[in-house]
Amino acid sequence: MNPTTTEVSSHRQPTTSGTEATPMFAITQDRYGSADVLQHQEVPQPQIAKDEVLVQVRAAGLDRGTWHLMEGTPYVIRLGFGLRKPRNPIIGLDLAGTVVAVGTEVTRFAPGDEVFGIGKGSFAQYAAAKEKKLAHKPSSLTFEQAAAVPVSGLTAIQAVRDVARVTAGQRVLITGASGGVGVYATQLCKNAGAEVTGVCSTAKLGLVSELGADNVVDYTQTDFTDTDATYDVILDIGGNTRLKTLRRMLTKKGTLVIVGGEEGGPWIGGVDRQLRAGMLSPFVGQRLTSFLSKETYVDLEALTEVIEAGNLTAPVDSVFPLAQAATAMRMLADGKVKGKVCLSV
Repeated sequence: MNPTTTEVSSHRQPTTSGTEATPMFAITQDRYGSADVLQHQEVPQPQIAKDEVLVQVRAAGLDRGTWHLMEGTPYVIRLGFGLRKPRNPIIGLDLAGTVVAVGTEVTRFAPGDEVFGIGKGSFAQYAAAKEKKLAHKPSSLTFEQAAAVPVSGLTAIQAVRDVARVTAGQRVLITGASGGVGVYATQLCKNAGAEVTGVCSTAKLGLVSELGADNVVDYTQTDFTDTDATYDVILDIGGNTRLKTLRRMLTKKGTLVIVGGEEGGPWIGGVDRQLRAGMLSPFVGQRLTSFLSKETYVDLEALTEVIEAGNLTAPVDSVFPLAQAATAMRMLADGKVKGKVCLSV
């Protein structure tokens, strides 16, 4: 047995160092591409380092970041994840499950703990995760709901609280309000006391209203930019609206936070608009910014606190079995998801 891990019980041994690895099922890809590259196959269980936890995955969440990693687009991300093919063939980030083994430097968890957070290859029966990227699962959530929170919830809370600094009485516009990040951002802005206008498609109007938005705009029927209204904060989530247009919709001292983006071409994607916003910001009265979310247990615990207080829900549109991961990813890519979609492992 690897001296850097603690074993649970003989009937549920984690893979450690040894001559023979215990097999498990996982969703893998041997090349970049659409959901067609995904395969459901048997692979060895992962080994864990001193600061890692081995989680028996009960549910895994899907998000646009995972989709981009699967496709390898924009191409710039391949510099960090593998030029010709993914370095880690097992896909997935969000997870919720039960701890089965811990590294010798892990102090916050023990075997049997229910956790949620971000792991390495969560579309699998077992996944390794850094201790600093995990928190205890909110008791009020199912495993599927908990798996829908980490990546999107972390992005939302950091965008609303740290970057936009939303306060009571502000007028906030959220594009992509029905998406993975948007559903959490809408609720967090309302919790902060802001007046929220959410932008989404016809089929998702009801969801955004239920989440607390004061006004909901159907972008398929109305040009949400064709308005005289101005906002103190605009959270542009996965959008492609021109920077000039968004600035016109801001107050003179307003804040624009660009959270991702789907335009800009295959090489750098939405980074182009984010860079232009950052370069322009010092020369205008408005604050134009973007950010990279941090994968930290501190903010997972902050989300848990809001969830357990009953002020944040995790809307799950659909749950698919692990073997149908490709179907779930296609649903995500087609923009048909209201909130989040998850895999039950």
